[in-house]
Formats: sequence, C-alpha cells, structure tokens
Amino acid sequence: MSFFTHENHTLLAVNNEYTNKKWFYSNRESGKPETDDDIARNMAAHGISIFEVKQTDDHWQIVKDSPFNRRITATTEIEITGPAAGHDLLKTSADQAGLTALGTWNNCGNGKTPWGTYLSCEENFNGYFTSSNDTLEISAPLKRYGISKKGRGYNWERIDDRFDISKEPNEPNRHGYIVEVDPKDPSKPIKKRTALGRFKHENAEVVIAKNGKVVVYMGDDERGEFLYKFVSDGIYEEGKSTSQLLSKGTLYVAKFYDDLKGSWLPLNPETTGMSLAEICIHTRLAASKVGATTMDRPEWVAANPTKVECYCALTNNKNRGIKPNKGGDDTPIDGPNPRKKNVYGQILKWIPEKEDHTSTNFSWVLFALAGNPTVHDANADDKQEKLKAGSPNINAGNMFNSPDGLAFDSKGMLWIQTDGKYSNKGDFEGMGNNQMLVGNTKTGEIRRFLVGPKECEVTGICWSEDKATLFVGIQHPGEKGGSHFPDGGNLVPRSAVIAVRKKDGKAFG
Repeated sequence: MSFFTHENHTLLAVNNEYTNKKWFYSNRESGKPETDDDIARNMAAHGISIFEVKQTDDHWQIVKDSPFNRRITATTEIEITGPAAGHDLLKTSADQAGLTALGTWNNCGNGKTPWGTYLSCEENFNGYFTSSNDTLEISAPLKRYGISKKGRGYNWERIDDRFDISKEPNEPNRHGYIVEVDPKDPSKPIKKRTALGRFKHENAEVVIAKNGKVVVYMGDDERGEFLYKFVSDGIYEEGKSTSQLLSKGTLYVAKFYDDLKGSWLPLNPETTGMSLAEICIHTRLAASKVGATTMDRPEWVAANPTKVECYCALTNNKNRGIKPNKGGDDTPIDGPNPRKKNVYGQILKWIPEKEDHTSTNFSWVLFALAGNPTVHDANADDKQEKLKAGSPNINAGNMFNSPDGLAFDSKGMLWIQTDGKYSNKGDFEGMGNNQMLVGNTKTGEIRRFLVGPKECEVTGICWSEDKATLFVGIQHPGEKGGSHFPDGGNLVPRSAVIAVRKKDGKAFG
C-alpha cells in the first residue's frame, strides 16, 4: 500500500491480494462458491482499494462517500501498454486487438512513482485459470508460469470463459504485469506496463538515477526465479510528461558471482533471440536464455534513500540444491543462496558500481541470514548446520523466518516484514507469529518492532506525510481458524490496516 496527498485530501491505495475461501464463503454450508453470484462476489473482492482517510483526535478514519473512493477489480478495464501491446499472444476473442485487458488480481507488493502514481504488482495470477478440456496439452510457456488444468478452487471460469484456457489460451498472457494507477484522478486510464516484464511480481522499487533515468527494481517470487531491473530510455523531469517512462527502456536480469560481484544482463533480441514483445510476455524464458542466477524467491526490493544501495528479501526455497526451477535451470548452493533446502530465507544487499543505479555492475553481500540459533548450532563444524543458525546479527531475541516486505524510512532504517512459518515447532521453535522488525544497515543490528496476530502475514508499509503515523497491513489473520482479529469473539477474522503512532506524536519514519 502507499500513502498519497492531493490538495487537502489524503489517500491510501491498498492491494486486495486474494480471499480466504474458508471465511469468504462461511455463509455457505459447503464453504465453497455455490452460485454464480458467489463467484462474482469473489471476483469483486480482488484487486485494489483506493480510499480517502483523515486524522481526527489522533485517530485515522475512512472518509465515507469521498469522490476518490473506488475499487479496481477482476473485471475493471485496463489498458495494455509497452512493447507487448497488440501482440498476437495477447489477442483474445473479446479483445482481438490485444490492447485492453479486463481486471487485475492477486496483487502483491507495490511501488510509488515520483509523479504520484501507484504501482500494483500482479503475482500468483496463474491459480485462477483452469481447463474444461481434460485432454488439453498445455504449452511449455504456460507451464513455466504455473498454468495448469486445475486452478485453486476460485471457479471463475464458471461465469467467465476468460479463465478457461481451453477456450481462451492467450488470456493468461495478459496478466502478471505491473499495473499503474493514478489514485488522485479516477478518470485517468489504468495501465498494465508490459515493458517491466511478466512474472510473479512482488513489488516495484522506483528510484531516480543521478542521470535522471527511472530505475525499477523487481523480484519474481517463485523458487529458482530471478531478480530484475528496468531502466527507462527517457529522463524524469518534474512537470514534464511521464507517459512513456515505464513503456520504453531496457529490462535487465541479475547475475551473481562468488567473488561478491554481479552484473545486470540486458534482455533484448540480441541476447535472447526473442522479439522485444516476446521478452515482455515470456520474461522468465528470456532470463533463462541469458543464464541469470536462480534465486531463493526474490520478494520485496528496497532502495536506501540516504545512500546508493539496495536490499532484497529472499524469503525461502525448499528446492535449493535439490531440484531445478520450472524452466529446468539449476539451483546450485552458492553465492547469495548458500543454504540447501532453505527454510529461513535471507536479506541480500547490493551496491551499484560508481553509486549509479543505471550501472550494469554491482558488488553484493548478505545483510542477514535468517535462522534459529536456539535450535541450530552456530559453532557447528557442518557448514549447513552452522548456516541454519543464521548470521551473527540473528539472536534469540530477534529471530525470524521468511523475510518478505522491505521498506526504508526517510532516515535510512530498514523495516522487515515476515510471511513465514508460525508453527513455533521444530526449525521454527520460539519464532512465534509473523512480525515486523527494523534493521540498522550501518551496524547490522536488527530489533523486533511488532508481532502480528495468529496465522497472519504482516505486509504493506507506508508513512503519513508528516512521518508520525506508520501504516501496516495485517493480511489473512486466522487463515486456519486460530484468530478472530480484529474484532475478537466469534466474529469472522478480517484483514486490516493498522496505524501506529508514538505516544508523544512525534515523527519516527
């Protein structure tokens, strides 16, 4: 989510990633969609919410009936832009021009541009597609993106043929992008930015390089996939047109070396043998062709506002050193992914060469190896056992697993949110619920800030304009029935946005 100010209005844009069917259909005896209206309701619950908020007496509340309040759902009309717009792989029976998609869903992390727009990132879009033809042979590119003949039980195909790949085989190619929305102006078209690539987007970290070019860092959240960046052709100048800044540029993928160096490999027709449109649609295939480094599920990327350096949460990878990714690329135990069957995750740091975000070279180091020093021996002779204890800045008082959300505050402190195992057993004994921590990137010290309710993911983070309020997302609490946050009792648990302030009201972000 992101916070915006517009004239005398304050707005929040928040992703609505998916629904917990157990609770969403708790009014049905089966716990599943039973009517067409049930399915339509579910489609309307996905996407993005934009709403006005105001602060009164040290509390924040929604401004009801604000003209800025709106929902962007799985059926909202969205313009397709960039190199892939109009390509044959994006054409369907309903959109024979391949220029207009319907809907956005499974929106995970986000980004915010200097020109005041919201970037929402489509992640696990694949789970909504199915096939009514059991004998259908699924193409290799669709398999690479996790498309199968069985979805995840949403049943959207029952009311919309778009989600039946035997009827509309190109529909999946129209999703998995970054979506740009102007929260301040509902009349402006919403746009899918194909130039930023198609994969399971986690977030989009936008920075302006010292030469004025727009750089967007992005992770592909799947085991053994890649870390990317986009560099615009054009220059950002305040007050000038920004319409092409996310449509024209170069997409790169990261290659890491064991000597703590790395390179950004360009994805273009010369390096991949694919057309530019094909690269934007089948980005994973292009990255495999150039030999990029398979990563332990790259999640959020955060750029330090006080110096030129970036961090990425590599959340976990149970397949590391065991089997290849879906494209057949090896997942060796080396470089920034040093642990076999990685259940804890790590936080990666890299520094662009010459302090230039557009540079194609960088140096890297691991800022933190999440782990459990109370279960594993940090002094063990066995390297893997030692690594499971975590890096020296992990201890019994701050240990966590599966770092996910990352964000810097204005002072250069790194905020870390987790979406991992909360069993409190075995490898995860003593870790408790998912949490949010803050790291000092100068000293390496990490401290726990808050702990979420049971069975939730702590995700989404932004600050009010005066930095005195920190907004935090609490997603899918009680997903297994163990919590009724935020209202307690026997009420249905709900995702929520919480506002955190210091008692003295002073800024802390």
